[in-house]
Amino acid sequence: MSKPKDRELRALQAALAAEHAAVYGYGVVGGRIDEQGRARARAAYDAHRARRDALARDVRDLGGEPVAAAGGYALPFPVTDPASAVRLAAELEERVAGVYSDLVRASGGRMRGTAAGALREAAVRAVGWRGGSVAFPGLAERAAADRGSGTAGPPASAAAPTA
Repeated sequence: MSKPKDRELRALQAALAAEHAAVYGYGVVGGRIDEQGRARARAAYDAHRARRDALARDVRDLGGEPVAAAGGYALPFPVTDPASAVRLAAELEERVAGVYSDLVRASGGRMRGTAAGALREAAVRAVGWRGGSVAFPGLAERAAADRGSGTAGPPASAAAPTA
């Protein structure tokens, strides 16, 4: 059985990896989104960059080496127009929310509050992109990932790294 700090560090690293993927994904969104969505996509991009940087510091504070961003990420579907860019933005936020729900469970104190705030922010952005919500943001994504993979391990990152 692992120690609580080990679980927290693994969850922090997973959140950091998801933030790396979200930053990459929003670069794609920004290239395909229409003028109306561009400011919202930019704000989300900036928020994910800030979360990524804070998570890297948190990993170091726990004695870990922050996971590096991949050189590129495979997208979950082709992003060819504004509609698919909006769909990708919603998917990114839902996946990030799922990873933060894991961090909420694995952490305590200040980190739990920070993770809960990040989960809430991702859920709100997902609703804005998707136009609807789920009862328990972050948990629905976890259940779907667990059913799809047959395991209870961490979900796929916001976009799978390419080799």
